[in-house]
Amino acid sequence: MSDPTFNERKEAAEKAKQAMLAKFRAKPQTIDPAAAAERAAQAQAREAKRAAAEEKRKARVIAEKTARIEEARLKAMLEAEEAEQRARDAEKAARDAAEAAEILAFEQKARRDLKYAARKARQK
Repeated sequence: MSDPTFNERKEAAEKAKQAMLAKFRAKPQTIDPAAAAERAAQAQAREAKRAAAEEKRKARVIAEKTARIEEARLKAMLEAEEAEQRARDAEKAARDAAEAAEILAFEQKARRDLKYAARKARQK
C-alpha cells in the first residue's frame, strides 16, 4: 500500500469540497402545475378559514359589548326605579307624618275645647 502524495490528498479534498458545494447549490425546480394549484388552493383555504375565524371573533366581541351595554342600561333603569320608589316612599312617609301631626293637633284642640266647655259648665 502506497501513501497518497500531498497533491493527491489536495485534489481529493477539493473534489470533496466541490461535491459538498454542489449539494447545496440551488437546483432548478420543475414546477408541477397540479402541485402549484393544490398549494394555492390550500393557501386560499387557510386564508378563508383565518378570515372566518376573525369574523367570528369580531362578532363575538360585538355581541359581548352589546350585552354589557344592555346590562348596564338595565342596571341603570333598575337603579332609577329603586330611587323613584324610595322617593315615593319618602313622600308618603312625609304625608303620613303631616297627617298624623294634623290629627294629633285636632285631637289636642278637641280635648282643650272639652275642658274649656266643662269648666264653663261648672261655673254656671
